[in-house]
Amino acid sequence: MLWQRVVTAVLLLAVLLPAIFYPQPVVFSIVAILLIAAGGWEWARLNHVGTAGAWATGAVCMVVCAVLLYCAAEFVPVSGLWLTVTAIWVLGGSWLLALGAARWVLVPKPIRWMLGVFCLCAAWLAVIQARVIGINFLFSVMVLVWAADIGAYFSGRLLGGKLFKRKLAPSISPGKTWEGVLGGMLGVALCALVWIQIEQRVVLDSVSIYKKLWQQDGLLTVLAILWLVAWSVVGDLTESLIKRGAGVKDSSNLLPGHGGVLDRLDALLPVLPMAMMLQSL
Repeated sequence: MLWQRVVTAVLLLAVLLPAIFYPQPVVFSIVAILLIAAGGWEWARLNHVGTAGAWATGAVCMVVCAVLLYCAAEFVPVSGLWLTVTAIWVLGGSWLLALGAARWVLVPKPIRWMLGVFCLCAAWLAVIQARVIGINFLFSVMVLVWAADIGAYFSGRLLGGKLFKRKLAPSISPGKTWEGVLGGMLGVALCALVWIQIEQRVVLDSVSIYKKLWQQDGLLTVLAILWLVAWSVVGDLTESLIKRGAGVKDSSNLLPGHGGVLDRLDALLPVLPMAMMLQSL
């Protein structure tokens, strides 16, 4: 129901925004650990690990992230780390979408479990490193995903099926269209243009991913941003495939009106590490 979505969104913002704007990133790091632990719990349930295994998975994600947080003063990720994570996402995401939901469930559970824990913890490290860079940088990456989602929604509703006869991935997510993808890309391109214009007039705590790419690559910025949008779509499709394999609509009901934590993080899981990779080049 609409009221549930509104109340849940308000409560999430009431927790996340103060944590993000707190001067020391450690507060946001702890909040993010809790979200990743919840995502790990959901991942285990989607892959039928069992109740005890689901709680254990959440605990493992929490411990791994806590160790990384403890080592943060000495552990400074370099481009090679994010290049590795990006390569794993490119190869793994492509493999998974080619595999399909029916064959995904045939993959041994330990492999599925490890892939989920790896992706969640890598996304946690990426979002914390993004916050360390600056609030403006972090928001620019997050808004990229949201703008892509909003643009895809309206474009899909208005033009879905009118430009392309074949849908994006009918066997995984029947509602997604190529028109939606193009609309998402256009929405993010406009968002990037406006963001860069604002940065030229307002002093912010850090450089956005858009301006950073523009300073590094000039016109190649457009391709880099569209590439991130494409992988936000892959992240969304990947979770849809896994939910289809599990026979559920939402990853859980932890967020009333919004489904589960993974339903909200799916597109960010590949985009955050990839944004850090582009930023570190």
